[in-house]
Amino acid sequence: MAAHVLVAGGGIAGLAVAYELNRQGIPFTLVEERRRPGGVVLSEEIDGFVLDAGPDALLIQKPEAVRLCQELGLGDRLVPTQPPRNAFIQRGGRLHQLPAASVLGIPTEWGPFIRTGLFSWPGKVRMGLELVIPARTDDADESIGGFMRRRFGAEATDYLAEPLLAGIHAGDVERLSIRALFPRFVETERMHGSLLRAFRRPPAATSRPAGDTAPAAGQRGGDGAFRSLPGGLSEMVRALVAVLPAASLRFGQRITALSRDAHRYHIVTEAGDTFSGDRVVLATPAFATARYVRAFDTRLADLCGTIPYASAATVSLAFRRSSIAHPLNGSGFVVPKKEATGILAGSWLSSKWPHRAPAGHALLRTFLGGARDPDALDLSDEEMVARSLRALTPLIGITAPPLFTRVYRWENANAQHEVGHLGRVRAIEEAVAAHPGLFVTGSAYRGVGIPDCVADGRAVGRQLGQSILATPAT
Repeated sequence: MAAHVLVAGGGIAGLAVAYELNRQGIPFTLVEERRRPGGVVLSEEIDGFVLDAGPDALLIQKPEAVRLCQELGLGDRLVPTQPPRNAFIQRGGRLHQLPAASVLGIPTEWGPFIRTGLFSWPGKVRMGLELVIPARTDDADESIGGFMRRRFGAEATDYLAEPLLAGIHAGDVERLSIRALFPRFVETERMHGSLLRAFRRPPAATSRPAGDTAPAAGQRGGDGAFRSLPGGLSEMVRALVAVLPAASLRFGQRITALSRDAHRYHIVTEAGDTFSGDRVVLATPAFATARYVRAFDTRLADLCGTIPYASAATVSLAFRRSSIAHPLNGSGFVVPKKEATGILAGSWLSSKWPHRAPAGHALLRTFLGGARDPDALDLSDEEMVARSLRALTPLIGITAPPLFTRVYRWENANAQHEVGHLGRVRAIEEAVAAHPGLFVTGSAYRGVGIPDCVADGRAVGRQLGQSILATPAT
């Protein structure tokens, strides 16, 4: 009997597994409770505006997602961010440009850093002292906040690490793991003693280890560190689904149980359908995976249950360009917690990407919630829009109401890789290995971004192929 694989979850990781299985000619059934594929990847077109409700960019320094787009025939549709590629940080009610020639604010040249008004002179001096701060010699994990405070001081932690490094993940800077999320920084400290010293060397001397999620924010030149698609990232999802056999995709089917017997796994859905396979991939959030495996492995369920999640919302706002005084000369801005404006960041999508708004119009987006403000998801849509406008108006000079707004809620959608995460994942992988034919993938484990999920999903698909080829057919 030919092997058959069950894939639970139709987000980008589950679709990547299915894509790789299909390439190898391995039959599968993918079950997803939403009626649409893609998970947090969702794009919509409204009156000529293209809205990304979730992620809007693919990091080219992690090439798996870009490579997948190329394989799907979308290579010539990939577009870079538009110049000028400036990013801003709010401080004291003003927007300060992130210094050019920096890696997430860490200077690679002294001139722009000295001239910036983002940091006080005492803060700049403390950051400069990083050159002589001894490197940590043990291998213990620490938080992003702990690492940055130790090397660069409190001001850098408050105005760089908290809004940028933790903000990328909608997480708590004092809880997120530097080793899991920014291994480049840890490895650079180990090899060079000083990040400032290392980042000022030629690029070959500071190559990026696999797994790092830190883009070279603030660097100018070239064609940018990110790519997107004119119709938003849902273009990639649609292209993925189009190459998969329709009969293998079951959307709108909520999984109520996962069981196993001596030879096979069985998925039962709320509609009463049962799907069986020799192997199963759980491409679901860790809390859902915990629920599914508890029937046959309570320890694995407990381990998966230790991975926390944060909720967030995005608010898209469309304007006539004449209604905004600010030049919108960049991709947008982040908001440190100390500014207390009620939003995490603002993105100027029509300046960041081409084809996002009709001529003479602007498309903006704000981010709310995260570990910093978990109660934000209790707000109504109208309250989220009002909060966003209160935060944006004094910064960019909005003089007329938006033409329309859209609110997108992402409850428990952001896996939090907190201190000790790598050890937790090792324990999960060991527990999974005790169950032949069981695999897990997704943002909870080995990387949180779209490129990470694509890479991990395809790696699991290849691993499945190898295990099937090594098993005699029955």
